[in-house]
Amino acid sequence: MATTTPLTSPDQRRKPPPIPSGALWWVMCSAAALGLAACSSLGPHRVWGTAAALGYLAAALLAVRGRSPRGAGAVAVAGAVLLPLLWLLAVDRAQLEVRVVARSAGLLFAEGTPYLQRPLVPEDFNPYLPGMAVFGLPEAVAGPGPLTDPRLWMGAAFLAAFALALPAGARSAPLRWIAACPLVALPLAVGGVDLPVAGLMCLGLALAGRGRAGAAGVALGAAAALKWTAWPAIPVALALLAAASRSAGRPADRGEGRRPAERAARRCGHVALLTAAALVLPAALRDPAAFRAHVVDFPLGLTDAVSSAASPLPGHLLATHVPGGRTLALLLLGVSALLLALSLLLRPPETPADAAARLALGLLLAIAFMPASRFGYLVHPLVLAVWAAVGETPGRPWLLRVRKQVSR
Repeated sequence: MATTTPLTSPDQRRKPPPIPSGALWWVMCSAAALGLAACSSLGPHRVWGTAAALGYLAAALLAVRGRSPRGAGAVAVAGAVLLPLLWLLAVDRAQLEVRVVARSAGLLFAEGTPYLQRPLVPEDFNPYLPGMAVFGLPEAVAGPGPLTDPRLWMGAAFLAAFALALPAGARSAPLRWIAACPLVALPLAVGGVDLPVAGLMCLGLALAGRGRAGAAGVALGAAAALKWTAWPAIPVALALLAAASRSAGRPADRGEGRRPAERAARRCGHVALLTAAALVLPAALRDPAAFRAHVVDFPLGLTDAVSSAASPLPGHLLATHVPGGRTLALLLLGVSALLLALSLLLRPPETPADAAARLALGLLLAIAFMPASRFGYLVHPLVLAVWAAVGETPGRPWLLRVRKQVSR
């Protein structure tokens, strides 16, 4: 009988790889935050930039004085996340998507769909899949307030999923660093729908690497019910699970070793699709036209209302300044997806870290070529890359093996 088992225990304690934590790093973060505060036209961003710049500067001073990286990181988290978050909660200010998520939960309760039937202006659109409305349920049930604000629940979901995806003995430092990183600290404070998606993708890949195909399917299916950006994680996880057969010991064992690996991949895929379908289809079938307008046409720039996601990335520049550029951007987006699929078929990832790096590259290309995109989406490849660096196993990098057990 053949079984799939982790090559190393997920609870194995090891020293995590070094991550930037010196004075220079915190000074760079402070400069970035100050630049955002000076240039942004959004009030919550200016509040965050001012508070975060001071927090990062205090962390840099501690690092210069030789204090521990833990203390400097804690000060950075306090200044870049806790202080602006508490202030913005007190004055009831947030990024637009926080209000979109809260409204979608109210609509889901009232009408069975989180989408307005006739959206007119960009603020009317909800470009997220129905599962995102879950984070607005506390406010829909108990009313607006600091404790029911959707950004709290989105941030908590991200931190919990990312922590569970990390090795048990190396969670504190990476979790503190990723929370303090400006690209993550900003959405933690002002509101960011991409964070729970990124955390669940890391958790799904981690569970797949531990051989827990069903649990990986649940995590990936939940992520896929939040945003389209999570869907590429499913084939990457399936390729990771299927590649377990390549680590079978002897050539004679490969035929028997491949079958449980393939069964694990199929189980993960089935569970992921069923989970996503259970969370998405009821609302999508309630009003298919509204579903398409909000989550397909609007993100692709096919509606009269223009998305506010308009950072000067290649896809947006092509769609805006080049005749036929929108079609060209969508073509480049399709080509990048095809190349990712081919890479999974020709050279599937052998470790969760390899899978996360492959997924990060694919998402980076997608973000670059989407006609409506923003720099904040880069949190996906950043979180995946950090998790890949921290979660890699030392030595021979195979987390899975197929072990043949013979009963006598």
